[in-house]
Amino acid sequence: MVLEAWYMDGSEEDQRRPHRLEPNQPASLEQLKELGVFYWQLNADIYESDPELQQIRKDRGYSYMDIITIHKDTLPNYEEKLKMFFEEHLHLDDEIRYILDGQAYFDVRDKEDRWIRIAMRKGDLITLPAGIYHRFTLDETNYTKAMRLFVGEPVWKAYNRPADDFEIRQRYMATASSSACFFCVLRDDSSSYMVVRLKRTLSCRYCAGSCCTRPSSWPSDSFRRPR
Repeated sequence: MVLEAWYMDGSEEDQRRPHRLEPNQPASLEQLKELGVFYWQLNADIYESDPELQQIRKDRGYSYMDIITIHKDTLPNYEEKLKMFFEEHLHLDDEIRYILDGQAYFDVRDKEDRWIRIAMRKGDLITLPAGIYHRFTLDETNYTKAMRLFVGEPVWKAYNRPADDFEIRQRYMATASSSACFFCVLRDDSSSYMVVRLKRTLSCRYCAGSCCTRPSSWPSDSFRRPR
């Protein structure tokens, strides 16, 4: 099943409901990518030994992993945690979540500050870029089990909106609002490439390549925004 996302209505009713516009206004994977949001669909039944997940973790440096079950019978201070998760906030690091069971929603702001709701189901892995305003909630099933991934040590701190003065927020906005072409950028350890969209001159080394293209040998999951 392809990831489903849509623009939200302005209702303040139960946050767990879909809150679709009438008529429904879908948001595509391409629109999400333009916001720095990336997605994979994996086989959650084999997450402990899945070679595809292992490769993603290796390529993107996701060295830390833990698993959280969000349900009233398993999560201490369940109601308080759900309220906290649904406060609009940002992080100074990327947020990476892999749904192992159940369902949930991530909401992200687009370039015009509109909410996009992303429906997460079993097998969905998503990355939200540092600096993006977002929030999380369960859906009406009231249950999900998720793997949390980090580059290096986990950082749990959330900064509720307004947090526009943070450098990472300003950097994110500069990147998200860019209409420039793609560049192939070589990481410091020369081990892999990533793609960015920036109006300004890049301070790191970059490889000359065709504008708005990438080498055909690159795997599709090698795209990531700079940290």
